[in-house]
Amino acid sequence: MVGRPGGGERLTPTAGLYPDRHPESDMQTEQSSDPRQHTQHMRRRLQEDIDHLRQDVERVDEPQLKAMFETSAEVLEGLSKAFEDYERKNEAAWRASR
Repeated sequence: MVGRPGGGERLTPTAGLYPDRHPESDMQTEQSSDPRQHTQHMRRRLQEDIDHLRQDVERVDEPQLKAMFETSAEVLEGLSKAFEDYERKNEAAWRASR
């Protein structure tokens, strides 16, 4: 964990936490200038976190923690949808002004 200004702590990435992630494809995405490639990559990573949170809902007994995991998954789903809307230019904010 790393301290942050204003208090709180930020978790540092942990090797092996997401065994399905492929560093090679992460590097290819980072080097790309294609916005769709970046948004699709982020949506995949968000989905991994959503799946992990939903699995953890089944693993814990504390009702408040279950609620926090489920709420977190829902928030990430909303963020993933925002990335999808950007890709498809579904929202007026994502369309180029003329």
